[in-house]
Amino acid sequence: MDTSRTETLTSSQTLDNKAWRKTDTMWMLGLYGTAIGAGVLFLPINAGVGGLIPLIIMVLLAFPMTFFAHRGLTRFVLSGKNKDGDITEVVEEHFGISAGRLITLLYFFAIYPIVLMYSVAITNTVESFITHQLHMNAPPRALLSLILIVGLMTIVHYGEQHIVKAMSILVYPFVAVLMALALYLIPNWNSAIFENISVSGEGAGSGMLMTLWLVIPVMVFSFNHSPIISSFAVAKRQEYGDEAEKKCSKILAYSHLMMVITVMFFVFSCVLSLTPANLLEAKAQNISILSYLANHFSSPLIAYIAPLIAFIAITKSFLGHYLGAREGFNGLVIKAMRSQGKEVRLSSLNRVTALFMLLTTWAIATWNPSILGMIETLGGPVIAMLLFLMPMYAIRKVPAMRKYSGHISNAFVVLVGLVAISGILYSLFG
Repeated sequence: MDTSRTETLTSSQTLDNKAWRKTDTMWMLGLYGTAIGAGVLFLPINAGVGGLIPLIIMVLLAFPMTFFAHRGLTRFVLSGKNKDGDITEVVEEHFGISAGRLITLLYFFAIYPIVLMYSVAITNTVESFITHQLHMNAPPRALLSLILIVGLMTIVHYGEQHIVKAMSILVYPFVAVLMALALYLIPNWNSAIFENISVSGEGAGSGMLMTLWLVIPVMVFSFNHSPIISSFAVAKRQEYGDEAEKKCSKILAYSHLMMVITVMFFVFSCVLSLTPANLLEAKAQNISILSYLANHFSSPLIAYIAPLIAFIAITKSFLGHYLGAREGFNGLVIKAMRSQGKEVRLSSLNRVTALFMLLTTWAIATWNPSILGMIETLGGPVIAMLLFLMPMYAIRKVPAMRKYSGHISNAFVVLVGLVAISGILYSLFG
């Protein structure tokens, strides 16, 4: 009787684990919201300059490269023995303390260049708005960037506890406005993109292979939500136990399907509304697609709404990545000091970190390097090391991960990761 009751309970628990819960919906939207940010505003520029064929290939790649990579990282976190262990603990468990320090360093360098990039983006967005929409002379770039960055860092200093909540609230109206803008652009669609369908690589900008080579790091960056994967995996393991991996895969699949459909619709609408030459011009001007659309079309609605949405999106992304970069920088300093037997006060360290962030972001924003160039050669490649290659390496080396070996999806993830990392080679030898 007891055995029968136990079997019945186990069977009902298994069925309950297969059912879709409210928490699953929350995480599906949370993953989606983490991925959809200011990076999406630069994807149409790189995606469309090479013409139609790279764009079609990009659509075909978007879901598998996003899903398989994030599923691999989720499986990696779930492979740890401690059910409450986050990614850093799992790295140390599988690869040792030195590898844990290396991962901390890589996380910092995956986030810090993005903060630099957004400091450039926010300066260019405001400068373009002042010049084109307000028809005024913008202040000197050094002064404008300093005012904007000090303003953003002041928000961090006085409202840190509210930033994460505000970002989670802002993402959904941001996506809604992007979709509304994509629909609004439909009457402006033209056939210019269909005039450039040569596979030989002759187009408005780079050749087809070059376009694909450079757009993959931007795709990695635009769809990336690896920072939340560790929390996601831990929460689902606590909730579902041994069934966590299957449930996580299902949630990831639905979330990534939402991402690909909405982002690619926005990308196609933007690209079809412009020409490859227009997109090259946007890249040369070093501004987001929303700022370019505001300057390109005579519609008052686009002229004022698009820069505002770009400003909110870039601000949201800057603040979120700033918190992560500060945490990573503090972690590196604390570990370095502890290795020498010293301790440092967090309040003092935060002031040093703030000064470092202020000076470096101000310098880069004043210098105005290519935003897409920074994604191609810094952001995308470093993210690819952690998101694409580390879990695939673990499948070969970690016994708990061996059950996932032998799938063609693993080779696909490695290939995409290597292509993304090779963006660094373009900066060195291109």
